[in-house]
Amino acid sequence: MDERALKEYLEKLESFEKILSETDEGEVDNDFIKDIENTLSQLTNDAVDHIQQNDPTVFTGGLSSNLNNGISCKIKKVHPNAVVPTYSKDGDAGMDVTSTEIISDTESQVTYGTGIAVEIPKGYVGLVFPRSSIRKYELELSNSVGVIDSGYRGEIQATFNKTNGLHSVKYEVGDRIFQIMILPHPTVTFNLVDELSDTERGEGGFGSTGK
Repeated sequence: MDERALKEYLEKLESFEKILSETDEGEVDNDFIKDIENTLSQLTNDAVDHIQQNDPTVFTGGLSSNLNNGISCKIKKVHPNAVVPTYSKDGDAGMDVTSTEIISDTESQVTYGTGIAVEIPKGYVGLVFPRSSIRKYELELSNSVGVIDSGYRGEIQATFNKTNGLHSVKYEVGDRIFQIMILPHPTVTFNLVDELSDTERGEGGFGSTGK
């Protein structure tokens, strides 16, 4: 982000401040609020891009971190309003992912696009989990936990089942709709044998450990 782009952001923010100072409380319309939100979102994205270009070891959504204990992932925006996933608070495990559009909306399901594609390193997997905010909505992730393999290069999308049909309260475009964790995983090789080792539990299944 160069000096000219930063100056344009400052001028736009100053114009927002001027309009707000000259407008009576309650007279600001939703379009104006959305304009402010979009400007701040784009400013955040440009700032993150600038930091990543100048320090490729940093990929924490803007939180300063030493990635000796982490990984670096390439990310691509495939939608102009895409938002780079971020940690809400330092120490969080999952990064929040924002919706850019509703791809389909039926009586039973709604599918969101996120506008991002991620190159997950080989040996790692992306896991998609609901955010705690989902308790406010009548939705549930259709596959419970989404799995994004390292070989996938397409847009990350999420489909939710509606728990109250057409009347379900759902996320809107621009909302943070799920969280993603990128974790290492082993490559497993199965060895066919005639017998398995004995354990205290043995073949005990459901309820075998009591109530």
